[in-house]
Amino acid sequence: MAPIELQKQEGLRPSQVASGTVKVWDPIVRLFHWTVVTACILNLFVFEEGKYWHRLTGYVVAMAIVVRIIWGFVGTRHARFRDFFPTPGKVRAQILGMINGSEQRYIGHNPLASIMMLGLMVILAMTAVSGWMTTLDAFWGDKWLEEVHGVIANSIMVFAFIHAGAALVESWRHRENLVWSMVTGRKRA
Repeated sequence: MAPIELQKQEGLRPSQVASGTVKVWDPIVRLFHWTVVTACILNLFVFEEGKYWHRLTGYVVAMAIVVRIIWGFVGTRHARFRDFFPTPGKVRAQILGMINGSEQRYIGHNPLASIMMLGLMVILAMTAVSGWMTTLDAFWGDKWLEEVHGVIANSIMVFAFIHAGAALVESWRHRENLVWSMVTGRKRA
């Protein structure tokens, strides 16, 4: 069968499916993002603190963080930390660019989004570790650790609110649905 006939039967080639877009977020990055979003909603608003499902969800987040850290070193281009690590120079350039209307467009994370993403990963890791510590005999019944775990976990809501708000504002400013790009993995070219 000739290639042109085969193409007619199979439809458009993947690169032609969404013209004008580029693949940015690979499936592991997207799975990490939505796993964390789902887990935070469940643990903060649905599951009872300290119970089986709450702990299990915390372990899932801990595993997701480990996978994402490894993927940050060996993953695809925009998943790697070196692609988006926010240096002071990059952050300053983005802030000044936002002020004077000449900011650089980033296909992956921009410097300010990188700070948020890395900060959320640290807070999530601290939440998972402090939650795990509450299950150890050494800390059994220590209220201070439960309080620390609760404060750190509640700070996730603040950061998540800022993160989601910034994604909406940036989507509006750049006329690009950044939330949907984390679903499809594609962004405007």
